[in-house]
Amino acid sequence: MQKEQKQQICEQLRAYCDQKGSQNKAANSLNGVSSATISKVLAGTWDTISDEMWRTIAAQTGGKPEGWQVVNTKAYECMSFTLTNAQADALVLAVTGEAGCGKTEAIKNYAAGHPNAYHLTCSEYWNRRTFMGKLLKCMGVSVSGTTVSEMMDDIVDTLKRKEAPLIILDEADKLTDQVLYFFISLYNQLEGHCGIILTATSFLQKRIERGVRLNRKGYAEIYSRIGRKFVKLPVLNSEDIAAVCVVNGLNDNKGINRIINESEGDLRRVKRSVWATLKGGAL
Repeated sequence: MQKEQKQQICEQLRAYCDQKGSQNKAANSLNGVSSATISKVLAGTWDTISDEMWRTIAAQTGGKPEGWQVVNTKAYECMSFTLTNAQADALVLAVTGEAGCGKTEAIKNYAAGHPNAYHLTCSEYWNRRTFMGKLLKCMGVSVSGTTVSEMMDDIVDTLKRKEAPLIILDEADKLTDQVLYFFISLYNQLEGHCGIILTATSFLQKRIERGVRLNRKGYAEIYSRIGRKFVKLPVLNSEDIAAVCVVNGLNDNKGINRIINESEGDLRRVKRSVWATLKGGAL
């Protein structure tokens, strides 16, 4: 790995530590990266740090594909605006946007640049204890509690000591009902102090509204706490796609129009197509 790349990752890690509050908290939130390693990186003592470790740090502290430029699409701007308001005013919201609209990229960039903003990407296999552990780790807190109740107390106590904290549960539609119920507990104990955002595709809205109609346990409470509404992100349009193409080096109108027609409103598809077109191929 080149020295310039290492320097970039070093600065990226420094910003990550500032965002988490300390080197120890940053280490607690990273997988496979010790506090000692972080100290070496920031001090410029790089001789004993492997390329694999550099890549590990880069991947977990906000590294982006080399050469790819992010564009503030309408969905990106809407997501950023919503995150800003939720953190400033301790709002509890649910945001939906179609896959590939750019919501997660906006969340990552926002969390990287704002102290006490915690972005957690959810998974369907999580149980209650896993969820609590992942959230604590995301906050840079060592998991010391032995029960779910103790872990919840650690989360609430930590957040109450923070100024304007924000929890972002990305892909929240993947959470099981048992884990999703913790959203109610977090709201009840942190109302007015901590912003909470649930983000997902439109399936989250369908799931919650169906749960309310069927009078399923907890769903009326969840629906009430998000204000009985969903913030819908704008769909990626041709103007957005063209801007992404141009910023990333594709200026051929024919190529841009082809990508617009083939992208199906998905930025992941746009990225693949732009790179393939610039390299003389197609995907």
